Amino acid sequence: MTGSTEGYAPHPHIGGRTAALRALTAWRATAPGAPRVVVVTGGSGSGRSRLLTGFLMLCEPGYRKQMPLDEMDPSTVPPELPAPAVPAPEGLTAAQVLWLLADHYELNATSIEGVYAEMAALDEPVTVVVPDVDRAGPVRAAGEPARLVREVLAPLAATETVRLLAEVPRPLAAELAEGLPPGTVQVIDLDEPEWADPEGLVRHAHAALNPEFGAPELPFTVDPAGRLALGAAIGRRAGSPLVVQLAVNCLLMAPEGFDPADERYLPTSVGEALDLHAGRLGADPQTLRLLLAPLALAEADGIPIQLWARLASAVAGRDMSQAIADGMLLAGPFVQPVEQDAEQEAEQEADQAEGEQGDGGRTLLRLLHPALGDEIRAGLPHVAAAQTQLAMALLEAVPEQDWSKADPYVRDHIAGHTLEAGLLPQLLTDPALFVHADPVALRAAVEAVPAEQLGAPARTYLRTAPLLTRTEAPVTLRAALLEATFVEDGLPEYAEAIHQRLGLELPWQTLWSLTLPGVSAVTVGSLPRPDGSATPVAVLVVPAGTPGARPVGAPGEESGSAVLVHGLVQPDHLGDADPEQILRPSEEERAAAPLGLSRGADYLRVWNRADQEVVAALISDTPFTAADLSPDGILLLATERGAKALRIRAAGAGIAS
Repeated sequence: MTGSTEGYAPHPHIGGRTAALRALTAWRATAPGAPRVVVVTGGSGSGRSRLLTGFLMLCEPGYRKQMPLDEMDPSTVPPELPAPAVPAPEGLTAAQVLWLLADHYELNATSIEGVYAEMAALDEPVTVVVPDVDRAGPVRAAGEPARLVREVLAPLAATETVRLLAEVPRPLAAELAEGLPPGTVQVIDLDEPEWADPEGLVRHAHAALNPEFGAPELPFTVDPAGRLALGAAIGRRAGSPLVVQLAVNCLLMAPEGFDPADERYLPTSVGEALDLHAGRLGADPQTLRLLLAPLALAEADGIPIQLWARLASAVAGRDMSQAIADGMLLAGPFVQPVEQDAEQEAEQEADQAEGEQGDGGRTLLRLLHPALGDEIRAGLPHVAAAQTQLAMALLEAVPEQDWSKADPYVRDHIAGHTLEAGLLPQLLTDPALFVHADPVALRAAVEAVPAEQLGAPARTYLRTAPLLTRTEAPVTLRAALLEATFVEDGLPEYAEAIHQRLGLELPWQTLWSLTLPGVSAVTVGSLPRPDGSATPVAVLVVPAGTPGARPVGAPGEESGSAVLVHGLVQPDHLGDADPEQILRPSEEERAAAPLGLSRGADYLRVWNRADQEVVAALISDTPFTAADLSPDGILLLATERGAKALRIRAAGAGIAS
């Protein structure tokens, strides 16, 4: 951008905000009287993110080299220091943001409390910048920004070894500042007169209209005097940088018939930008809002372009296909296409290899700025009702109601839409959705539902979800872990549905599970029958007094342990069996078995002896306390929660944890 402030060149990215930059520079330089915590806030679209992005350019050594520092006001240029930690929260949970910070500082903590304790014990103060708090969370309706403020930023702000700068929505900014000692925190509200930047808005408009910066050559952009006059009018009327951008977008995309001398079509707010643009094109403003409504209700990076007409029609209650076909000039200034990058396409191909549908090269559509979504949602008669219509349309878009064939957006984000519609609990009975949906987004949505509204399958999913997200488990491993947990929780019909309905080759089938705390050792064996055959059994060492177990040791010499004998294949308790009669596999039998077993604290691996290939890998949310593998491939294991037996399907696809 061009122009100067007080004889100095403005920041090339921000083009203004001198007062705010001075305050941030004083914070960065730890100037006398500067606060330890700074909170940048303002209305959506006020330029919070733009301000922090520009300031971070001055804090990052690589960017500093590209900046005209000698021409800028020295009071707006922070000293050259190591770059601060910047844990970007967009799409992440509060816990994920905290662990990003822990990784950055190479902390040894294993718990959330430990992270704060280690940061408080640091020898030197550290600088942390958290932008885009309003974009935190994989599911919008789950309220992750508030959780991030309360569970991460507030404790960081209270830690004296942390110098914190955070960009926070206004309602949460006041909450974050509350309770801190006087002089500790400064709130910079960009909508307040003290921090307003009317000159910056004019510069922004001038630059956006200038062909040198990418604007098309039009009568009001190529004429310098006309461009300056129009830019001044746009900047004078606009209430925020976003409104400047929208005003310019509308004029450049549909310049026909625009009179630069007529300020009636220059908006003063986001809502006016929508309505004035529709009016200038002779369209109904409500039609424009309905076209954009699916994008305002969308999750993540936006909706696939091929679903736009279907979803707009669902929200509007009428066919919007023709309106979309004819309405690109109408909607264009407010939307942004997102092309999936190579990494995302590779992830889709990996999903496809796991049995899921991937169709790389997709284009998503999203709104240009979240403030547009706020404006459009505020105009809907009932957001939950709109989300209900949209969710129904998404469900209808699932081919043959097979989640493995669903569009990735439908599969991964149907939970977010049904959460806001109040319908998520009804959806949480389908094991196929549990298996195929992105566990990060689905977990966040399920955690936002009051516990008393969740059925037994959803509670099982919620208990398993941390394993799925921690390991980034592919679809087959997700299915296998859920199958075992359904059996453990007494829901065998859901485990059977995973085997029968999903068409996946799981590495095991769970035979039975016992809730039995205190199992310290397990052994496979066989119990001879009178007819010469033998019954495969599981021998569990349990605490003395466990119902059905026999004490270990002679009478009067009990060891405090007991032995419980259980069927290895059939879920039968064999309490009358004499442990002395049980035959254990010999070392020769174990060595000749086709499968071997490896064990760690929280994983078990079963592998083919012939080629060392892992054929099954089991992980647990509680430590394994014991494990054994029968020569014919039945895995007997115990955790702090109890014991279970799994038949390993050695011919199945190998998986890794």
